[in-house]
Amino acid sequence: VQLQASGGGLVQAGGSLRLSCAASGRTDNFYRLGWFRQAPGKEREFVAHIKWSDGTPYYADSVKGRFTISKDNAKATVYLQMISLKPEDTAVYYCAANRRFTPVDIYTYWGQGTLVTVSS
Repeated sequence: VQLQASGGGLVQAGGSLRLSCAASGRTDNFYRLGWFRQAPGKEREFVAHIKWSDGTPYYADSVKGRFTISKDNAKATVYLQMISLKPEDTAVYYCAANRRFTPVDIYTYWGQGTLVTVSS
């Protein structure tokens, strides 16, 4: 399995970006696909995840109402639409996949990360 994240960039506060995570390989083994982020000097934190089978989303409180996670199974791609971006959203964003029949908080596969920079 490979995950390829893309879509990061530089945006002004209040702007928007859409991140993509393209998966290849045994995607039928996915239970959830999630987005995480790591800001400079901080620990990695959870952003959102989506259930691969039925698209049920879940968000961290810090992004609820501003970020939307979605998926396109035909393209094996998960998206993270981000609006009303804030400087504190600046981070490297990673996508990750959780496999079926494993603990739901264990993400086995990770993408390489894409940098989002929000200027004030």
